[in-house]
Amino acid sequence: MAISPVDDPVSDGGADASAETEPVTDKRETRKGVSADGDEQQDRTRDGADRHWVGQYLRDHLSHIAVVAFFVLYPGLSAALAGIPALDIGIATVDPGAFFDAFLPSMPFMIAMLFLGLFAMSFDFISGYTGYLSFGHAAFYGIGAYFVVMAANGLIPGIPQGTPFVLTMVIGATIAFLVALAIGAVSFRLTGVYFAMITLGFAQVMYELIRSWGYAATNPTEGPSFAGEAPTPEIGVPFVDSLSVAIGRLGGDSFDNLLGLGIDLSSTVTSYYAIGLVVLLSYFAMQRVIHSPFGQVMIAIRENEERAEAIGYNVFWYKMGAFGISAFFAAIAGALFAAFRGSASPDDTFYFLVTADALIVTIIGGIGTLAGPFFGSFFFESLEDILSSQQGGLAPYLRETLPDGLLGADVAGITFLDVINTAVDGRAPLYLGVIFVLFVLFVPNGILGTVRDRLGGTVANRLPAHLERYRR
Repeated sequence: MAISPVDDPVSDGGADASAETEPVTDKRETRKGVSADGDEQQDRTRDGADRHWVGQYLRDHLSHIAVVAFFVLYPGLSAALAGIPALDIGIATVDPGAFFDAFLPSMPFMIAMLFLGLFAMSFDFISGYTGYLSFGHAAFYGIGAYFVVMAANGLIPGIPQGTPFVLTMVIGATIAFLVALAIGAVSFRLTGVYFAMITLGFAQVMYELIRSWGYAATNPTEGPSFAGEAPTPEIGVPFVDSLSVAIGRLGGDSFDNLLGLGIDLSSTVTSYYAIGLVVLLSYFAMQRVIHSPFGQVMIAIRENEERAEAIGYNVFWYKMGAFGISAFFAAIAGALFAAFRGSASPDDTFYFLVTADALIVTIIGGIGTLAGPFFGSFFFESLEDILSSQQGGLAPYLRETLPDGLLGADVAGITFLDVINTAVDGRAPLYLGVIFVLFVLFVPNGILGTVRDRLGGTVANRLPAHLERYRR
């Protein structure tokens, strides 16, 4: 009703106002309650989304998690299997521990697999994703190896002798990056086999120079080694001793009763884990680049360089960038190799056959897959360990376990022991060559490439769906 000017605003209007405002208060309270419920619902939705995101991330990286878990558990698993005691079954003695010792790669070979795997992945980064075969890739491997040894010996101007290994490793890799840009500025004027040959030529020139460079080592053909006063290479946070571990066959750190769990880590196993961490981080860094827009241009160059250039990409600088990044990680691999070995020789670093090893394991594992060369290096080193003449190889296992009568059995003047010594002992390069030919002929996409073809996509994308299908 209308309010008269003479009406008492308190007795009339005040009562009406009170009656009319109460429902408004109720509505506000209701809205507050609804808002609170909505906020709680949003929080629950957000928490569920976060949990879903974590679960989805784990599903998408299930293959990575499985591979990392295998290599983390491998030292303990192999030691446990090799330590199984012999069993007397009456008619014979069965020694499963000796069997596993013969057929499971030993830790030195596993560490060599890490060096070779990272170097091969860096080779695949440029060769598999741009289509340009870098036959001179060993030059960058050698730069990384020589730089860390010379820096540790105080032979690099401007770098004190006590500089942490991680810093010298990164500096050496950066120098390899710059050298790759200089080589690429000339080499990328060519394509195909001509590019491969000119990079090989640059590497061979550097190899010959290093073999006669007396400044690096007293005997340049043998290469430099860590001097007695040189600090032991450490992987971790620079200048923080509690967050760093020393690596090396002789001077590496070892741990007894780790974290009170009763786990003992030898210097070799400690080096394996520390080097493996660097390799893992390097792999994820290269994978991140490949899945970036930069990496997609790399793939476009591989598929059709003229078309990539026609749509506006400066393919020359993309190739230069890819070449530099691959050289960076090749030098990281070389630095890790020298740090563990304690030395670097021209034949183990700059020689063109070092690149040949990377090419072989890349083709076996799958070129253009990045992770494939790592599996190829595992296959390579496993075969080399099995067929080695060292303790734990197949030949010593056969000589120790087979009866003397069988070993001495003579057929046409040739005993079975002669066959073992001639065809098995130390014959890894022979069988690897045969396997390489078979892969080229019958498995041209390599191990990982063939698995991807069977799954219809990358393992990381397709494996969860296949596992879900079997779970149902």
